[in-house]
Amino acid sequence: MIKKRIFVALQFLFFLGLGIFLVWWMARGIDDKGWVQIKLSLKQANYWLFIPVLFMMLLSHYIRALRWKILMEPLGYNPSTFNVFNAVMIGYLANLAFPRLGEVLKCTILARYEKMGPDKLIGTIVAERAIDLVCLIGAFVITILLQIDIVGGYALSLMRDMFMGDDQKFSWLKLFIILGAVVIAFWLFYMMLKKFSHIPVIEKIKNVVKGIWSGLNSVRHIKNRWMFIFHTALIWSLYLLSSRIGFYAMQEVSHLGIKEAFSILSFGSVGMIATQGGLGAYQYIVQEILMLYGQSQVVGFTFGWILWIAQTAVVLFGGLICFILLPIVNRKKLPSKSSDLSI
Repeated sequence: MIKKRIFVALQFLFFLGLGIFLVWWMARGIDDKGWVQIKLSLKQANYWLFIPVLFMMLLSHYIRALRWKILMEPLGYNPSTFNVFNAVMIGYLANLAFPRLGEVLKCTILARYEKMGPDKLIGTIVAERAIDLVCLIGAFVITILLQIDIVGGYALSLMRDMFMGDDQKFSWLKLFIILGAVVIAFWLFYMMLKKFSHIPVIEKIKNVVKGIWSGLNSVRHIKNRWMFIFHTALIWSLYLLSSRIGFYAMQEVSHLGIKEAFSILSFGSVGMIATQGGLGAYQYIVQEILMLYGQSQVVGFTFGWILWIAQTAVVLFGGLICFILLPIVNRKKLPSKSSDLSI
C-alpha cells in the first residue's frame, strides 16, 4: 500500500514537473519585446467569443455522459443522466491532479449513488477510451489528408530525412532496415506478452491490450449503436468547432479555418493527455502547430494559453459545482447514519 502511494506521488511529480519544464522551455525563448506583444494580444482578445466555446465544451461533456449511458444499457443499468454527467465532470476534475484517477473515481461515484457495480463500469470506460483512440487516429488521418502540403509535407520531410542516404538519394537499405526493425519489434512484443505474462508488469501491459480490443469489440453488443456513433461524432465535432471559433478571439489567427482547427484538435489532444491537464504540453504543441502556418512563436504561445485556460476553466468550475451539487441532490438516496447503526 505504501509502495503504491509512493508510486502515485512520483507519477504526479513527474508529470507536473514535465509540464512546468515545458512552460519554462517555451517562456525562455521569448524576449522583452515578445512579452509586450503577448500582453497586448491578451488585452485585445475578444473574450466574449469564448462564451460559445465554453458552452460547446460543456455540451460535449454532457453528450459524453449520454454516450456513457448507452454503454451501460447492456449491463442492465439505467442511471440518472444528472448523476452520470456529474460523475463525468468530477472525473475530469480529478484528472487535473492525477492522470487517469478520474476514470476510476467517476465509476466509484456513480456506483455509490446509483447502486451499480463499479467493476462492471470499468469495462465501459475501457470501451469509451478505445473508441476515442480510434477517433483520434481518424482526426490525424483527416488532418494530414486535408493539408498534405503543410502537415503532410512536414511529415514527409521528416520521413525524407529518415530515408535519405549520404548521397542525398532515397536509400532502399534504410527503408528495409526500418521496416525490418518494426516487424521484429512487433514480434518481440507479441512474444513478450505470450512468454512472460507471469511477470506483473508484462501482465498489466497484456491486460491493457486486451482491454482496448474488448472495448472496441463491445460496441457490437450496444442496443442503440447508431445513437452511440452519432454521439461520438457530435463530441468530436464540438471539440473541432470550439477550436475553430476560438480563432476569432485573437486577431492574429482569426483568418485560420477548419483545416487548422483539425491540426489543433488532433495534435492538441496528445498534449492534453501528456501531462496533468495538458499543462505545458498543450501550449507547446499548439505553439509549434501555429508556427507551421506562418505564425510567430509569441502568437502560438498566447493562443495556446488562451485555449488551455478556457478548457481548464470548464473542467475546474464545472467539476467543483458538480462536486457540490451531487450529494445535495442525492441526499435521499444515501443511507442515514442511524440506519447504518441499526443494521
